[in-house]
Amino acid sequence: MRIEVSLKEQRLRLYDGAGQVLHSYLVSTAARGAGETRGSYCTPRGRHIVRAKIGAGQPENAVFVARRATGEIYSARLAEQFPGRDWILTRILWLSGCEPGRNRLGQVDTMRRYVYIHGCPDSSPLGRPGSRGCIRMRNADLLELFALVPAYTPVLISED
Repeated sequence: MRIEVSLKEQRLRLYDGAGQVLHSYLVSTAARGAGETRGSYCTPRGRHIVRAKIGAGQPENAVFVARRATGEIYSARLAEQFPGRDWILTRILWLSGCEPGRNRLGQVDTMRRYVYIHGCPDSSPLGRPGSRGCIRMRNADLLELFALVPAYTPVLISED
């Protein structure tokens, strides 16, 4: 099983071991495009793995800050109270780079940049860049993906 994210198509695909597409999801990657440098707010390219799965058992729309559930459930009212917050909802698949010097270690370390595949408000547009570097998904899609992929699933992020 593997995940591939196309920055060009703004799509995440889940493949089985035989290379067949099991699921295809619309996503939103970084508004600033592709890039690996810490502080760039870009989506890192290359080979990664799902290093950690966070949020199992939390309700849909559970709010996460620093990878911890806050106890809040996202709503329009909560969004009005915190208009500048980057909403990380429902589940987190925390990515770790596999290519030293490209997306691992030093100033290009994906995991130390806290790049995730995570849920977002239903009102957030998908199919076009808009995140701060992470890969945003619809909550229902993320719940499905989270249940299917184990930790250490390979993830390829490419511009194709």
